[in-house]
Amino acid sequence: MRCGLLLMCYLLFAGCAYSTPVEDIRSQLLLGVTEIAAPGIPGPLVLTSTGAVPVVCAKAGEGVVEPVVAAVRWGKARAIVLGHPGYFGAEAIRTAATGTLLLNAVRWLSEGKTNARIGVYRQPDLLAFLQQKGVQAQSLDGEGWLKQLSTVRVLCCNPASLRPEEIQQVRRWARGGKGLLLADLGWGWLQLNPGKKITDHHGNLLLADAGVYWADGYLSTTSPGGYRTDLVPPAECHALTALQTLRQLSSSSDPTAQSRLRQAEWTLEQALRTVPSTQTRFLTELQKACAQVPHELLSLRKPVTQTEPLARLAIAVQTEQIKRLSPEKVKAHPSAQTFPGTVPADAPRVDRVISIDTRIPRWHSTGLYAAPGEVITVEIPPSAADKGLSVRIGVHTDTLWHLPKWERAPEISFGFPMKSAVTRVASAFGGAIVIEVPERCSLGTVTVTIRGAVEAPYFVRGKTDIAAWRRTIRHAPAPWAELQGKRVILSVPSRVVRTLDDPESLLEFWDAVADACADLAGIPAERPYPERYVCDRQISAGYMHSGYPIMTWMDVADLVVDLPRLRREGSWGHFHEIGHNHQRPDWTFEGTGEVTVNLFSMYIYHKVLGQPFDQGHPAIRDRQKRLQRAREYIARGARFEEWKNDPFLALTMYIQIIEEFGWEPVKRVIAEYRQLPPEERPHTDAQKRDQWMMRLSRAVGRNLAPFFDTWGVPISQEARDAVKHLPVWIPSELQE
Repeated sequence: MRCGLLLMCYLLFAGCAYSTPVEDIRSQLLLGVTEIAAPGIPGPLVLTSTGAVPVVCAKAGEGVVEPVVAAVRWGKARAIVLGHPGYFGAEAIRTAATGTLLLNAVRWLSEGKTNARIGVYRQPDLLAFLQQKGVQAQSLDGEGWLKQLSTVRVLCCNPASLRPEEIQQVRRWARGGKGLLLADLGWGWLQLNPGKKITDHHGNLLLADAGVYWADGYLSTTSPGGYRTDLVPPAECHALTALQTLRQLSSSSDPTAQSRLRQAEWTLEQALRTVPSTQTRFLTELQKACAQVPHELLSLRKPVTQTEPLARLAIAVQTEQIKRLSPEKVKAHPSAQTFPGTVPADAPRVDRVISIDTRIPRWHSTGLYAAPGEVITVEIPPSAADKGLSVRIGVHTDTLWHLPKWERAPEISFGFPMKSAVTRVASAFGGAIVIEVPERCSLGTVTVTIRGAVEAPYFVRGKTDIAAWRRTIRHAPAPWAELQGKRVILSVPSRVVRTLDDPESLLEFWDAVADACADLAGIPAERPYPERYVCDRQISAGYMHSGYPIMTWMDVADLVVDLPRLRREGSWGHFHEIGHNHQRPDWTFEGTGEVTVNLFSMYIYHKVLGQPFDQGHPAIRDRQKRLQRAREYIARGARFEEWKNDPFLALTMYIQIIEEFGWEPVKRVIAEYRQLPPEERPHTDAQKRDQWMMRLSRAVGRNLAPFFDTWGVPISQEARDAVKHLPVWIPSELQE
């Protein structure tokens, strides 16, 4: 029934016939396949053509799925598309029935011809597998490999390995009636190609009008081994059907309809961010579907939820339209008034000349703000043009597309590469202006002139005059302020700095926080670039999250500038997140991601606030309760699985080490890891546990193997033997 609906929607939208039913294709490709692997973290695919079929789907957002395997009939050509390059690797081929899927794919692509020759380009594991299974597969590696295409019917490759001129030749070859078996990844490609867009993905260029695209984002598994194949893809995971469903059911309150609408909206949002602007018919139909959404919803004066799919899609459509407009055509978005905020109508527009030291990578604050919908001009020397510098409007870089509720527009920060000496840019949402510098930039000091901006409250530790700050700077009209220390930069609403008298002492405190993290991590206090904290109306995950920048909700905006309160109470959350930025995998094994990070929180409380290190969080503050929990855990059998799933219970084990031996041995061990050559670093969890126990034992001069046993943390016999010459230590309170 669903498959029939999918086919009907294809025909309604495109007005053309599709000769092979969806289930026929799926049944051919999934014959003998109940589950396929999930190599690494695969990414999703977007389907927008009548010939595209979702074959296997994976979990995406809440209650929605996206294709991880798709097939497409593309004129005379055929293609099978996989959402991770690892599907061509030996490990994935051996896992579940992935190999069977690949054999079925080759058979379908060659239209069942048993003697068809299969060309494999730079995929040795796949080549060996196909040859082992009796497939007439040949390597196409080497110079002049394109000349060999005429000898094969199917090409298997990762499109990322193709050069731009090769993409067009392969495309012409395929359109002549050949088959393509392609595996690649959207999010991974974007990480390896900073400054590029998903529409620049080599696979998306190759399949430009086929209607199958690699998209950004991550997929979750549907089975222990990867992805089940018996889960029939919902019709709405195809963009054409999703659009049809949105039109037909947008006003329905039926629970089944709501589920389909949620899937449809998710699919269309992903398609909007993925399909190239050349797909004008599809994009025009989306715009028509959203044309009547009330202005009140678009302003986000109240959150927009999944029960308003048309409003969410309209905001997505507007966001993508804005990205594709010339600066002069960008207008203020209705939601900019609610966040990040408006600029007073009488605020003067100013020009500023700023020096940027490009030896320091990432963001450079300017103290300027772009008003929503207004053009700013950025000028740099011609010698610095097209060298990787960018101007960014907005520091609120979290995107919210995946969340079921939007409290602000889901994407409001945009970067613009400075490819010429003069760059004109605009943002519909406005935002703080920063200059982005790539890693290993060799331009030296660059003079940047910014025209048409609004002044923001901006203080630089050691440079800004305190009297000028109090008199005028803190009253600058922009809605967002920046306070820049030597190690930490704070982005906060301007309202919280209007009465801030002593930003110098405040930044001295935050710099001390970063220095304490560096001290514990065994790295120099002078870092390549400052850490950043940014307050936001809504963030992408959690109460706060680490990264660049560290993101927090607005409810701590006042706290972050309240120095007396910070000195008195601290802020476990802020310390925790900057700790994540200093945490390292060598000494963080499974179950301790939310444990070893709190060594930094505790160290900051001790060294910066001058408080007992266990006083920062109520879960560890009461020593007797802490010990009682530990004893009860040990009495239950000290199961490692329980230990791994209870961060504050696990932290108690670390606390006992610090209580007995102090911070110095822990610091010494953490520093050891930084000096290790690659061959000595731990790679598996077992190696990480062993090394942590052995190195810590040597640092404290005690055999900690029995201590680890008491806590149920597994270690190997080899690790035990390595420290057996040391005297045994177990805290007396665990022996009572």
